[in-house]
Amino acid sequence: MQAESTLHRKIALHIDRAATTPSITRMVARVLHGAGLTQQDILDVLLPLLPEGKLTLIMDRTNWKHGQSHLNLLVIGVVLGNVTLPLVWKELKHGGNSESRARMMLVGQLLGRLPARRWKVLIADREFLGLEWFTFLRRSGIKRCIRIRANTVVDGEYARDCFASLEPGQTRALFEKVWVQGGWMRMVATLSPEGERVIIASDLSVWDTLNVYRQRWAIETTFSAMKSRGLNLEQTHMTNPERVGNLFGLLTLALTWMLRVGEWRTEQQPIRVKTHGRPAVSRARYGYEELSRALRWGGEKFRLFLDLLRTPFPAPGGDERQPVRY
Repeated sequence: MQAESTLHRKIALHIDRAATTPSITRMVARVLHGAGLTQQDILDVLLPLLPEGKLTLIMDRTNWKHGQSHLNLLVIGVVLGNVTLPLVWKELKHGGNSESRARMMLVGQLLGRLPARRWKVLIADREFLGLEWFTFLRRSGIKRCIRIRANTVVDGEYARDCFASLEPGQTRALFEKVWVQGGWMRMVATLSPEGERVIIASDLSVWDTLNVYRQRWAIETTFSAMKSRGLNLEQTHMTNPERVGNLFGLLTLALTWMLRVGEWRTEQQPIRVKTHGRPAVSRARYGYEELSRALRWGGEKFRLFLDLLRTPFPAPGGDERQPVRY
């Protein structure tokens, strides 16, 4: 965590040990390659930290390349304010979009630990379409809020034609539910100032559809914190999918700790807001700064931060002022 890197040689520089740097680097590699934590072990840590009540979940994918190798992870996370905490993930052995079967297996895996009655809704982007997939979610009792493509057929016509007269900045909804991907759903659309249509199919009310979909950007914040703007997941030289998945799990635990400390620190001293109305730093970075000092120097704060890993996150209040992200 202090190295802010997944490169073995950089991590080795932060380990105080009577050995050469190459020797410590090899030790780091052995530890990371042989990490015995399973996703069930990680859920044992994460689930008790979640606030009570219904939870908003997001499915998305993050991918990058190392040389000629495609690294591709399908992720489901829970929204906690302006960030998403990964709960389960699957390593995809190709560089493209996910298949319905992989998505259903991942949802099923999480349902085994987090029953459908705790799911408020599942948010996803237009990559995550398909008759079998939509039917599976409906039969599992999971409400959907999913962006669809402009050429998706609804009630016998393209979705874009249902909102042909939409003007930039406008939001419209069809008066009645329409037949989308094998079921009746509500359809809401908005048009960006640049002219891009965002069409959302949902099991929620019109008002809730817009407010909920606005939270989709939270998982992008998470991926940034775990990659180039934080823990630098994509710097790893690992290309074995299973090892990459194990590393993602370790970074998820690190991110969780950073976020929990960030929440605590915000309660003590709120994050400064800049003149443009945005926070000066993210909660993850805010927590990292305090946690990094505690990891280095120990003391009472380190013990306090360990205790925070047994204290649930506060229930997110949500921010209705966030724009729809295109």
